[in-house]
Amino acid sequence: MLTVDFDRLRVGPGVRVIDVGCGQGRHSFEAYRRGADVVAFDQNADDLADVKLMFGALAEAREAPDHAKAEAVQGDALALPYADGEFDVVIASEILEHVPEDERAIAELIRVLKPGGTLAVTVPRWLPERICWLLSDEYHANEGGHVRIYRAGELRRKITDRGVRFVHSAHAHALHAPYWWLKCAVGVRNDDHPAVAAYHRLLVWDMMKRPAVTRLAETALDPLLGKSVALYFSKPAVRGARL
Repeated sequence: MLTVDFDRLRVGPGVRVIDVGCGQGRHSFEAYRRGADVVAFDQNADDLADVKLMFGALAEAREAPDHAKAEAVQGDALALPYADGEFDVVIASEILEHVPEDERAIAELIRVLKPGGTLAVTVPRWLPERICWLLSDEYHANEGGHVRIYRAGELRRKITDRGVRFVHSAHAHALHAPYWWLKCAVGVRNDDHPAVAAYHRLLVWDMMKRPAVTRLAETALDPLLGKSVALYFSKPAVRGARL
């Protein structure tokens, strides 16, 4: 389940990508399949071990081109261990809402982005997220949980204030918003609840089969109920260029 539009990012052979806060690697794997040179970056060693295994499995199954490169790197998003302008594409999907010092993280994302490169940032959308917070403290008030709810305009300004240009926004995963509302209502860890289990089966079926009816429904509902908002930015190719 991808939140970022890889066609918009033009990820392909020879493109250097870092997926900051990669988690279980969904965006890193897609970049690797498309032939990019990928860094899956996260602070969680267990997740990164699984990501590394999956990179190997993709290579063995020939699901990634031979020329593509992929590595899993552990570290801190507030101090990325890379030089300025090292990456053509920087992805930060569903991480900034976890970071108390989000402006430091944003500065690092932009620092390692090459002039002319593209930054993609996704966070939970304000309204669906606000409903989750109202329904359940457990949803967000835990170690490593969500520390803020963004309005898209607020996040956009925080990023463009760092000297990049806003390009596009989109919403995604409308079918997932009611699922999380349901989980928050019955207990976020209560996966065995009949309604939660039934909705989860629906989502898995949708992801595996991608039937036209749910694709059309989600496309229609994303502007209203999309669980995530994706923001895309470009870094000026010439230092000091007008945005």
